[in-house]
Amino acid sequence: MTALVGEEPRLAAAGEAARRRTFAIISHPDAGKTTLTEKFLLYAGAVAEAGAVKARGARRRATSDWMALEQERGISITSTALQFSYRGHVLNLLDTPGHRDFSEDTYRVLAAADAAVMVLDVAKGVESQTLKLFEVCRARSLPVLTLLNKYDRPGRDPLELLDEIEEQIGLRPTPVTWPVGIAGDFRGVVDRRTGEFVRYGRTAHGARTASEERVEPELARLSEGGAWEQAAEEVALLEAVGANFDTPSFLAGETSPLFVGSALTNFGVRHLLDAVVDLVPPPSPRANSAGVVRRLEEAFSGFVFKIQSNMDPAHRDHVAFVRVCSGRFERGMTVVHQPTGRPFATKYAASLFGAERETIDVAYPGDVIGLVNAGDLRIGDTLYAGEPVAFPPIPSFSPELFARVRPRDTGRHKQFRRGVEQLEKEGVVQVLRDPSGDPDPVLAAVGRMQFEVFAHRLAEEFGAAVELSPTAHTVARRTDEATAAALLRTSASIRVLARRDGALLALFESPHWLARLEAEHPDWRLEPVLESGGRP
Repeated sequence: MTALVGEEPRLAAAGEAARRRTFAIISHPDAGKTTLTEKFLLYAGAVAEAGAVKARGARRRATSDWMALEQERGISITSTALQFSYRGHVLNLLDTPGHRDFSEDTYRVLAAADAAVMVLDVAKGVESQTLKLFEVCRARSLPVLTLLNKYDRPGRDPLELLDEIEEQIGLRPTPVTWPVGIAGDFRGVVDRRTGEFVRYGRTAHGARTASEERVEPELARLSEGGAWEQAAEEVALLEAVGANFDTPSFLAGETSPLFVGSALTNFGVRHLLDAVVDLVPPPSPRANSAGVVRRLEEAFSGFVFKIQSNMDPAHRDHVAFVRVCSGRFERGMTVVHQPTGRPFATKYAASLFGAERETIDVAYPGDVIGLVNAGDLRIGDTLYAGEPVAFPPIPSFSPELFARVRPRDTGRHKQFRRGVEQLEKEGVVQVLRDPSGDPDPVLAAVGRMQFEVFAHRLAEEFGAAVELSPTAHTVARRTDEATAAALLRTSASIRVLARRDGALLALFESPHWLARLEAEHPDWRLEPVLESGGRP
Protein backbone atom coordinates (compact mmCIF):
# COMPACT_ATOMS: atom_id res chain seq x y z
CA MET A 1 0.00 0.00 0.00
CA THR A 2 1.41 3.40 -0.97
CA ALA A 3 2.06 5.76 1.94
CA LEU A 4 0.06 8.96 1.98
CA VAL A 5 1.84 12.20 1.15
CA GLY A 6 3.57 13.55 4.25
CA GLU A 7 3.72 10.17 5.96
CA GLU A 8 7.18 9.19 4.72
CA PRO A 9 9.14 11.23 7.29
CA ARG A 10 6.88 10.01 10.07
CA LEU A 11 7.26 6.37 9.08
CA ALA A 12 11.01 6.91 8.73
CA ALA A 13 11.19 8.28 12.29
CA ALA A 14 9.56 5.14 13.72
CA GLY A 15 11.72 2.85 11.60
CA GLU A 16 14.94 4.66 12.46
CA ALA A 17 14.04 4.66 16.15
CA ALA A 18 13.86 0.86 16.03
CA ARG A 19 17.56 0.83 15.04
CA ARG A 20 18.58 3.03 17.98
CA ARG A 21 19.93 1.90 21.34
CA THR A 22 20.49 4.71 23.85
CA PHE A 23 22.15 3.60 27.06
CA ALA A 24 24.32 4.85 29.89
CA ILE A 25 27.21 3.19 31.68
CA ILE A 26 27.23 3.56 35.46
CA SER A 27 29.71 2.37 38.06
CA HIS A 28 31.59 3.12 41.23
CA PRO A 29 34.90 4.95 40.64
CA ASP A 30 37.69 2.68 39.34
CA ALA A 31 35.34 -0.16 38.36
CA GLY A 32 36.48 0.13 34.74
CA LYS A 33 33.71 2.19 33.17
CA THR A 34 35.90 4.40 31.00
CA THR A 35 37.95 1.40 29.83
CA LEU A 36 34.76 -0.43 28.87
CA THR A 37 33.57 2.62 26.96
CA GLU A 38 36.72 2.67 24.85
CA LYS A 39 36.54 -1.09 24.26
CA PHE A 40 32.98 -0.77 22.98
CA LEU A 41 34.33 1.69 20.42
CA LEU A 42 37.09 -0.76 19.54
CA TYR A 43 34.69 -3.64 18.92
CA ALA A 44 32.30 -1.42 16.98
CA GLY A 45 35.12 -0.40 14.63
CA ALA A 46 35.02 3.25 15.71
CA VAL A 47 38.68 2.94 16.67
CA ALA A 48 41.49 0.95 15.07
CA GLU A 49 43.23 0.58 18.42
CA ALA A 50 41.88 1.37 21.88
CA GLY A 51 41.93 5.16 22.17
CA ALA A 52 42.75 6.02 18.55
CA VAL A 53 39.71 7.37 16.70
CA LYS A 54 39.34 7.04 12.97
CA ALA A 55 38.07 10.31 11.54
CA ARG A 56 38.58 12.18 8.30
CA GLY A 57 41.20 9.66 7.24
CA ALA A 58 43.53 10.34 10.18
CA ARG A 59 44.03 8.94 13.64
CA ARG A 60 43.49 11.09 16.67
CA ARG A 61 43.19 10.62 20.39
CA ALA A 62 39.66 10.83 21.79
CA THR A 63 38.76 9.25 25.09
CA SER A 64 35.46 9.84 26.82
CA ASP A 65 37.33 11.77 29.54
CA TRP A 66 38.05 14.91 27.51
CA MET A 67 38.25 17.61 30.19
CA ALA A 68 41.78 18.59 31.24
CA LEU A 69 41.06 18.04 34.93
CA GLU A 70 39.76 14.54 34.16
CA GLN A 71 42.96 13.65 32.36
CA GLU A 72 45.03 15.06 35.24
CA ARG A 73 43.10 13.15 37.91
CA GLY A 74 42.40 10.00 35.90
CA ILE A 75 38.68 10.09 36.79
CA SER A 76 35.42 10.91 35.04
CA ILE A 77 33.86 14.13 36.34
CA THR A 78 31.58 15.08 33.45
CA SER A 79 29.27 13.14 31.20
CA THR A 80 29.83 12.69 27.49
CA ALA A 81 27.88 11.35 24.54
CA LEU A 82 29.32 8.95 21.99
CA GLN A 83 27.46 7.80 18.87
CA PHE A 84 28.67 4.87 16.78
CA SER A 85 27.34 2.04 14.61
CA TYR A 86 27.36 -1.66 15.34
CA ARG A 87 25.61 -4.56 13.58
CA GLY A 88 23.44 -2.20 11.56
CA HIS A 89 22.28 -0.29 14.63
CA VAL A 90 23.04 3.21 15.87
CA LEU A 91 24.28 3.20 19.46
CA ASN A 92 24.14 6.32 21.60
CA LEU A 93 26.40 5.71 24.58
CA LEU A 94 26.05 8.18 27.45
CA ASP A 95 29.16 7.97 29.60
CA THR A 96 28.51 9.22 33.12
CA PRO A 97 30.77 10.59 35.86
CA GLY A 98 32.05 7.82 38.09
CA HIS A 99 32.90 10.06 41.03
CA ARG A 100 30.21 10.16 43.71
CA ASP A 101 30.28 13.95 43.88
CA PHE A 102 28.76 14.10 40.41
CA SER A 103 25.74 11.89 40.94
CA GLU A 104 23.45 14.79 40.01
CA ASP A 105 25.01 14.97 36.54
CA THR A 106 24.51 11.21 36.28
CA TYR A 107 20.82 11.64 37.18
CA ARG A 108 20.38 14.10 34.33
CA VAL A 109 22.11 11.76 31.90
CA LEU A 110 19.96 8.81 32.95
CA ALA A 111 16.90 10.89 32.13
CA ALA A 112 18.03 10.65 28.50
CA ALA A 113 18.83 6.91 28.51
CA ASP A 114 16.62 3.90 27.75
CA ALA A 115 18.78 1.44 29.72
CA ALA A 116 21.97 1.24 31.77
CA VAL A 117 25.02 -1.00 31.91
CA MET A 118 26.15 -1.40 35.54
CA VAL A 119 29.86 -2.19 35.90
CA LEU A 120 31.00 -3.91 39.12
CA ASP A 121 34.58 -4.65 40.17
CA VAL A 122 34.71 -8.39 40.85
CA ALA A 123 37.02 -7.77 43.82
CA LYS A 124 34.80 -5.12 45.43
CA GLY A 125 31.25 -5.98 44.41
CA VAL A 126 28.46 -3.56 45.27
CA GLU A 127 29.81 -0.25 46.58
CA SER A 128 28.12 2.86 47.96
CA GLN A 129 28.04 4.76 44.68
CA THR A 130 26.66 1.67 42.93
CA LEU A 131 23.69 1.70 45.29
CA LYS A 132 23.05 5.41 44.81
CA LEU A 133 23.17 5.17 41.03
CA PHE A 134 20.94 2.14 40.92
CA GLU A 135 18.33 3.97 42.97
CA VAL A 136 18.27 6.53 40.17
CA CYS A 137 17.76 3.72 37.65
CA ARG A 138 14.98 2.27 39.76
CA ALA A 139 13.25 5.65 39.99
CA ARG A 140 13.23 5.84 36.20
CA SER A 141 12.37 2.11 35.73
CA LEU A 142 15.43 1.66 33.54
CA PRO A 143 16.39 -1.88 32.48
CA VAL A 144 19.92 -2.70 33.70
CA LEU A 145 22.58 -5.02 32.30
CA THR A 146 25.40 -6.01 34.68
CA LEU A 147 29.08 -6.65 33.99
CA LEU A 148 31.31 -8.34 36.58
CA ASN A 149 34.51 -6.66 35.45
CA LYS A 150 38.24 -7.25 36.10
CA TYR A 151 37.87 -11.04 36.25
CA ASP A 152 41.44 -11.30 35.00
CA ARG A 153 42.52 -10.20 38.49
CA PRO A 154 42.02 -11.87 41.89
CA GLY A 155 38.51 -11.29 43.17
CA ARG A 156 35.52 -12.70 44.98
CA ASP A 157 33.46 -15.77 44.22
CA PRO A 158 30.89 -14.93 41.52
CA LEU A 159 28.07 -16.83 43.25
CA GLU A 160 28.68 -14.73 46.35
CA LEU A 161 28.45 -11.59 44.21
CA LEU A 162 25.11 -12.71 42.75
CA ASP A 163 23.70 -12.94 46.27
CA GLU A 164 25.12 -9.53 47.16
CA ILE A 165 23.58 -7.87 44.10
CA GLU A 166 20.16 -9.28 44.91
CA GLU A 167 20.33 -8.52 48.64
CA GLN A 168 21.75 -5.00 48.47
CA ILE A 169 20.34 -3.71 45.20
CA GLY A 170 17.13 -5.71 45.00
CA LEU A 171 17.86 -6.68 41.40
CA ARG A 172 17.96 -10.38 40.59
CA PRO A 173 20.93 -11.21 38.36
CA THR A 174 20.39 -13.74 35.57
CA PRO A 175 23.84 -14.74 34.21
CA VAL A 176 24.08 -15.01 30.43
CA THR A 177 27.78 -15.87 30.53
CA TRP A 178 29.63 -17.60 33.37
CA PRO A 179 33.37 -17.72 34.07
CA VAL A 180 35.60 -20.73 33.56
CA GLY A 181 38.46 -20.43 36.02
CA ILE A 182 38.62 -18.44 39.25
CA ALA A 183 39.09 -14.67 39.32
CA GLY A 184 42.71 -14.08 38.40
CA ASP A 185 42.89 -17.30 36.33
CA PHE A 186 40.28 -16.42 33.72
CA ARG A 187 40.10 -19.03 30.93
CA GLY A 188 36.91 -17.87 29.24
CA VAL A 189 33.15 -18.13 29.71
CA VAL A 190 30.31 -20.54 29.30
CA ASP A 191 27.68 -19.06 27.01
CA ARG A 192 24.56 -20.30 28.78
CA ARG A 193 22.47 -19.80 25.66
CA THR A 194 24.46 -22.42 23.70
CA GLY A 195 26.36 -24.32 26.39
CA GLU A 196 29.61 -23.65 24.54
CA PHE A 197 32.90 -22.67 26.09
CA VAL A 198 34.33 -19.43 24.68
CA ARG A 199 38.09 -19.34 25.11
CA TYR A 200 39.75 -15.91 24.86
CA GLY A 201 43.19 -15.02 23.58
CA ARG A 202 45.15 -12.06 24.91
CA THR A 203 46.36 -9.13 22.82
CA ALA A 204 49.18 -6.73 23.62
CA HIS A 205 47.88 -4.21 26.19
CA GLY A 206 44.31 -4.97 25.06
CA ALA A 207 44.78 -2.64 22.12
CA ARG A 208 43.03 -4.95 19.65
CA THR A 209 40.03 -7.25 19.83
CA ALA A 210 40.63 -10.53 21.66
CA SER A 211 40.46 -13.79 19.73
CA GLU A 212 37.51 -15.99 20.61
CA GLU A 213 37.42 -19.76 20.14
CA ARG A 214 34.13 -21.60 20.61
CA VAL A 215 34.66 -25.07 22.05
CA GLU A 216 32.10 -27.86 22.48
CA PRO A 217 31.44 -28.84 26.13
CA GLU A 218 33.09 -32.25 25.88
CA LEU A 219 36.28 -30.81 24.42
CA ALA A 220 36.21 -28.05 27.03
CA ARG A 221 36.07 -30.67 29.78
CA LEU A 222 39.16 -32.36 28.38
CA SER A 223 41.15 -29.15 27.86
CA GLU A 224 40.19 -27.19 30.99
CA GLY A 225 39.83 -30.01 33.51
CA GLY A 226 38.77 -28.91 36.99
CA ALA A 227 38.06 -25.33 35.95
CA TRP A 228 35.44 -26.57 33.47
CA GLU A 229 33.96 -29.04 35.96
CA GLN A 230 33.49 -26.29 38.56
CA ALA A 231 31.92 -23.94 36.01
CA ALA A 232 29.57 -26.72 34.83
CA GLU A 233 28.45 -27.39 38.41
CA GLU A 234 27.78 -23.70 39.01
CA VAL A 235 25.84 -23.39 35.75
CA ALA A 236 23.72 -26.39 36.80
CA LEU A 237 23.03 -24.63 40.11
CA LEU A 238 21.93 -21.48 38.26
CA GLU A 239 19.55 -23.61 36.20
CA ALA A 240 18.17 -25.26 39.33
CA VAL A 241 17.34 -21.93 40.99
CA GLY A 242 15.83 -20.51 37.81
CA ALA A 243 18.41 -17.74 37.32
CA ASN A 244 17.62 -17.54 33.61
CA PHE A 245 17.17 -14.49 31.43
CA ASP A 246 13.58 -13.34 31.18
CA THR A 247 12.64 -10.45 28.89
CA PRO A 248 9.54 -9.11 30.75
CA SER A 249 11.26 -8.97 34.14
CA PHE A 250 14.36 -7.39 32.58
CA LEU A 251 12.33 -4.64 30.91
CA ALA A 252 10.44 -4.11 34.17
CA GLY A 253 13.71 -3.51 36.02
CA GLU A 254 13.33 -6.62 38.20
CA THR A 255 16.13 -8.82 36.80
CA SER A 256 19.46 -8.03 35.19
CA PRO A 257 21.26 -10.07 32.51
CA LEU A 258 24.76 -10.56 33.89
CA PHE A 259 28.02 -10.96 31.98
CA VAL A 260 31.52 -11.73 33.19
CA GLY A 261 34.64 -10.30 31.63
CA SER A 262 37.63 -8.00 31.67
CA ALA A 263 37.41 -4.72 29.79
CA LEU A 264 41.18 -4.29 30.10
CA THR A 265 41.97 -7.51 28.20
CA ASN A 266 38.79 -7.32 26.05
CA PHE A 267 37.49 -10.62 27.44
CA GLY A 268 33.69 -10.66 27.24
CA VAL A 269 33.35 -7.23 25.65
CA ARG A 270 31.72 -8.57 22.49
CA HIS A 271 29.15 -10.56 24.46
CA LEU A 272 28.11 -7.43 26.34
CA LEU A 273 28.03 -5.20 23.26
CA ASP A 274 25.89 -7.76 21.44
CA ALA A 275 23.56 -7.78 24.43
CA VAL A 276 23.14 -4.00 24.15
CA VAL A 277 21.86 -4.48 20.60
CA ASP A 278 19.79 -7.59 21.33
CA LEU A 279 18.33 -6.75 24.75
CA VAL A 280 18.23 -2.98 25.31
CA PRO A 281 14.83 -1.66 24.20
CA PRO A 282 14.69 0.86 21.36
CA PRO A 283 13.33 4.33 22.09
CA SER A 284 9.68 4.32 23.08
CA PRO A 285 7.09 7.12 23.08
CA ARG A 286 7.52 9.54 25.99
CA ALA A 287 4.81 11.13 28.08
CA ASN A 288 4.66 14.90 28.48
CA SER A 289 4.22 16.75 31.78
CA ALA A 290 0.49 16.06 31.66
CA GLY A 291 1.01 12.32 31.12
CA VAL A 292 -0.01 12.40 27.44
CA VAL A 293 2.21 10.25 25.22
CA ARG A 294 3.82 11.85 22.19
CA ARG A 295 4.20 9.16 19.53
CA LEU A 296 7.58 8.54 17.87
CA GLU A 297 6.21 9.43 14.43
CA GLU A 298 4.86 12.83 15.49
CA ALA A 299 6.76 16.03 14.75
CA PHE A 300 10.19 16.60 16.26
CA SER A 301 10.51 17.02 20.00
CA GLY A 302 13.35 16.68 22.49
CA PHE A 303 14.66 17.96 25.79
CA VAL A 304 17.95 19.39 27.03
CA PHE A 305 19.61 17.12 29.59
CA LYS A 306 23.07 18.65 29.70
CA ILE A 307 24.88 21.89 28.88
CA GLN A 308 28.65 22.05 28.55
CA SER A 309 30.79 25.06 27.74
CA ASN A 310 34.34 25.26 26.39
CA MET A 311 34.42 21.75 24.94
CA ASP A 312 36.32 23.51 22.17
CA PRO A 313 38.59 25.93 24.07
CA ALA A 314 39.70 27.59 20.83
CA HIS A 315 36.18 28.89 20.24
CA ARG A 316 34.88 29.27 23.81
CA ASP A 317 31.52 27.85 22.78
CA HIS A 318 28.95 25.91 24.70
CA VAL A 319 26.83 22.95 23.67
CA ALA A 320 23.32 21.92 24.69
CA PHE A 321 22.86 18.12 24.65
CA VAL A 322 19.36 17.29 23.39
CA ARG A 323 17.75 13.85 23.51
CA VAL A 324 15.44 13.44 20.51
CA CYS A 325 12.09 12.03 21.65
CA SER A 326 9.97 12.07 18.51
CA GLY A 327 10.02 12.85 14.82
CA ARG A 328 12.83 13.70 12.47
CA PHE A 329 15.29 16.43 13.35
CA GLU A 330 16.74 18.34 10.39
CA ARG A 331 19.59 20.77 10.81
CA GLY A 332 18.45 24.31 10.10
CA MET A 333 14.85 23.67 11.04
CA THR A 334 13.18 26.22 13.28
CA VAL A 335 11.66 24.76 16.41
CA VAL A 336 9.85 26.24 19.40
CA HIS A 337 11.62 26.81 22.71
CA GLN A 338 8.80 25.68 24.99
CA PRO A 339 9.66 27.69 28.16
CA THR A 340 9.59 30.99 26.27
CA GLY A 341 7.40 30.14 23.27
CA ARG A 342 10.01 31.72 20.99
CA PRO A 343 11.35 30.25 17.75
CA PHE A 344 14.77 28.64 17.96
CA ALA A 345 17.06 28.10 14.95
CA THR A 346 19.13 24.90 14.74
CA LYS A 347 21.74 25.92 12.20
CA TYR A 348 24.65 24.69 14.31
CA ALA A 349 23.85 21.07 15.14
CA ALA A 350 26.45 18.38 15.70
CA SER A 351 26.81 14.68 16.29
CA LEU A 352 28.99 14.16 19.36
CA PHE A 353 31.88 11.83 19.97
CA GLY A 354 33.33 12.88 23.32
CA ALA A 355 34.89 16.30 22.73
CA GLU A 356 34.84 15.73 18.96
CA ARG A 357 31.89 16.83 16.87
CA GLU A 358 30.75 16.69 13.29
CA THR A 359 27.89 18.54 11.65
CA ILE A 360 24.75 16.44 11.63
CA ASP A 361 21.94 16.90 9.12
CA VAL A 362 19.29 14.53 10.51
CA ALA A 363 18.57 12.75 13.77
CA TYR A 364 15.84 10.45 15.05
CA PRO A 365 14.31 9.37 18.39
CA GLY A 366 17.00 8.11 20.71
CA ASP A 367 19.76 10.21 19.18
CA VAL A 368 21.63 12.88 21.08
CA ILE A 369 22.35 16.08 19.18
CA GLY A 370 24.60 18.91 20.25
CA LEU A 371 23.23 22.40 19.61
CA VAL A 372 26.25 24.70 19.52
CA ASN A 373 26.13 28.21 20.99
CA ALA A 374 22.59 27.67 22.22
CA GLY A 375 22.92 30.31 24.92
CA ASP A 376 19.20 30.58 25.68
CA LEU A 377 18.75 26.91 26.55
CA ARG A 378 18.82 25.45 30.05
CA ILE A 379 18.75 21.96 31.47
CA GLY A 380 15.24 20.53 31.33
CA ASP A 381 14.01 22.76 28.47
CA THR A 382 11.79 21.21 25.80
CA LEU A 383 12.14 21.95 22.07
CA TYR A 384 9.45 20.97 19.60
CA ALA A 385 7.92 21.38 16.17
CA GLY A 386 4.25 20.93 15.33
CA GLU A 387 1.89 20.32 18.23
CA PRO A 388 3.13 21.89 21.51
CA VAL A 389 4.66 19.58 24.10
CA ALA A 390 6.46 20.02 27.43
CA PHE A 391 8.36 17.07 28.87
CA PRO A 392 8.67 16.64 32.64
CA PRO A 393 11.54 18.63 34.16
CA ILE A 394 14.64 16.84 35.43
CA PRO A 395 14.80 16.62 39.23
CA SER A 396 17.83 17.87 41.15
CA PHE A 397 19.46 16.66 44.37
CA SER A 398 19.30 18.52 47.66
CA PRO A 399 22.70 20.19 48.32
CA GLU A 400 24.72 19.15 51.35
CA LEU A 401 27.80 21.40 51.11
CA PHE A 402 27.93 25.20 50.89
CA ALA A 403 30.73 27.72 50.29
CA ARG A 404 31.00 31.46 49.71
CA VAL A 405 32.92 32.38 46.57
CA ARG A 406 34.67 35.61 45.54
CA PRO A 407 37.23 36.51 42.87
CA ARG A 408 40.83 36.79 44.05
CA ASP A 409 41.36 39.72 41.72
CA THR A 410 38.55 42.27 41.91
CA GLY A 411 39.67 43.54 38.52
CA ARG A 412 38.46 40.22 37.05
CA HIS A 413 34.94 40.61 38.39
CA LYS A 414 33.39 40.73 34.92
CA GLN A 415 35.00 37.41 33.98
CA PHE A 416 34.04 36.01 37.38
CA ARG A 417 30.38 36.95 36.92
CA ARG A 418 30.27 35.52 33.39
CA GLY A 419 31.88 32.26 34.53
CA VAL A 420 29.54 31.85 37.49
CA GLU A 421 26.50 32.36 35.25
CA GLN A 422 27.74 29.80 32.72
CA LEU A 423 28.67 27.10 35.25
CA GLU A 424 25.36 27.61 37.03
CA LYS A 425 23.57 27.10 33.73
CA GLU A 426 25.50 23.86 33.20
CA GLY A 427 24.50 22.58 36.64
CA VAL A 428 28.10 22.24 37.86
CA VAL A 429 26.88 23.69 41.16
CA GLN A 430 23.81 25.52 42.39
CA VAL A 431 24.37 29.23 42.93
CA LEU A 432 22.54 31.00 45.75
CA ARG A 433 22.43 34.73 46.38
CA ASP A 434 21.58 36.81 49.43
CA PRO A 435 18.44 38.92 48.81
CA SER A 436 19.61 41.33 51.54
CA GLY A 437 22.52 42.44 49.42
CA ASP A 438 25.65 40.38 50.28
CA PRO A 439 27.51 40.48 46.93
CA ASP A 440 29.30 37.15 47.36
CA PRO A 441 27.26 34.23 46.02
CA VAL A 442 27.08 30.94 47.89
CA LEU A 443 27.72 27.70 46.03
CA ALA A 444 25.66 24.63 46.90
CA ALA A 445 26.79 21.13 45.95
CA VAL A 446 26.33 17.43 46.64
CA GLY A 447 30.08 16.69 46.83
CA ARG A 448 33.26 18.59 47.55
CA MET A 449 34.85 17.93 44.17
CA GLN A 450 32.12 19.99 42.51
CA PHE A 451 33.73 23.00 44.19
CA GLU A 452 37.15 21.95 42.87
CA VAL A 453 35.84 21.66 39.31
CA PHE A 454 34.04 24.99 39.65
CA ALA A 455 37.22 26.74 40.79
CA HIS A 456 39.40 24.99 38.20
CA ARG A 457 37.13 25.89 35.31
CA LEU A 458 36.69 29.51 36.42
CA ALA A 459 40.47 29.93 36.49
CA GLU A 460 41.28 27.97 33.31
CA GLU A 461 38.35 28.88 31.08
CA PHE A 462 37.36 32.35 32.29
CA GLY A 463 40.60 33.66 33.76
CA ALA A 464 39.02 34.31 37.14
CA ALA A 465 40.77 32.60 40.05
CA VAL A 466 38.53 32.40 43.12
CA GLU A 467 38.60 31.95 46.87
CA LEU A 468 36.16 29.48 48.39
CA SER A 469 35.12 29.75 52.04
CA PRO A 470 33.09 26.72 53.21
CA THR A 471 30.21 27.51 55.54
CA ALA A 472 29.05 25.39 58.47
CA HIS A 473 25.67 24.67 56.90
CA THR A 474 24.81 21.04 56.12
CA VAL A 475 21.17 20.99 55.10
CA ALA A 476 18.79 23.13 53.03
CA ARG A 477 15.03 23.49 52.92
CA ARG A 478 12.81 25.39 50.52
CA THR A 479 10.78 28.04 52.28
CA ASP A 480 8.63 31.13 51.72
CA GLU A 481 8.99 34.80 52.71
CA ALA A 482 6.90 34.55 55.88
CA THR A 483 8.80 31.53 57.20
CA ALA A 484 12.11 33.07 56.11
CA ALA A 485 11.46 36.16 58.21
CA ALA A 486 10.62 33.99 61.23
CA LEU A 487 13.73 31.84 60.74
CA LEU A 488 16.04 34.87 60.61
CA ARG A 489 14.58 36.08 63.91
CA THR A 490 15.15 32.66 65.45
CA SER A 491 18.91 32.23 64.95
CA ALA A 492 21.80 34.16 63.42
CA SER A 493 23.27 30.88 62.14
CA ILE A 494 20.39 30.36 59.71
CA ARG A 495 20.78 31.89 56.25
CA VAL A 496 18.05 32.38 53.68
CA LEU A 497 19.28 32.63 50.09
CA ALA A 498 17.61 32.81 46.70
CA ARG A 499 18.11 30.76 43.56
CA ARG A 500 17.96 32.23 40.09
CA ASP A 501 14.36 31.02 39.70
CA GLY A 502 13.32 33.00 42.80
CA ALA A 503 12.98 30.03 45.16
CA LEU A 504 14.10 30.73 48.74
CA LEU A 505 16.37 28.20 50.45
CA ALA A 506 16.94 28.19 54.20
CA LEU A 507 20.34 26.79 55.25
CA PHE A 508 20.85 25.11 58.62
CA GLU A 509 24.04 24.06 60.37
CA SER A 510 22.47 21.04 62.04
CA PRO A 511 19.72 18.65 60.96
CA HIS A 512 18.81 18.28 64.64
CA TRP A 513 18.17 22.03 64.92
CA LEU A 514 16.04 21.81 61.78
CA ALA A 515 14.08 18.87 63.19
CA ARG A 516 13.41 20.81 66.38
CA LEU A 517 12.09 23.82 64.46
CA GLU A 518 9.88 21.58 62.32
CA ALA A 519 8.43 19.99 65.44
CA GLU A 520 7.84 23.33 67.21
CA HIS A 521 6.46 25.14 64.14
CA PRO A 522 4.56 22.67 61.95
CA ASP A 523 2.95 25.57 60.09
CA TRP A 524 6.29 26.85 58.76
CA ARG A 525 7.14 25.97 55.18
CA LEU A 526 10.30 23.85 55.27
CA GLU A 527 10.23 21.50 52.27
CA PRO A 528 12.99 19.23 50.92
CA VAL A 529 14.90 20.83 48.06
CA LEU A 530 14.81 17.71 45.87
CA GLU A 531 12.48 18.88 43.16
CA SER A 532 12.08 19.55 39.48
CA GLY A 533 14.86 21.30 37.66
CA GLY A 534 14.46 23.41 34.56
CA ARG A 535 12.83 26.81 34.63
CA PRO A 536 10.23 28.10 37.06
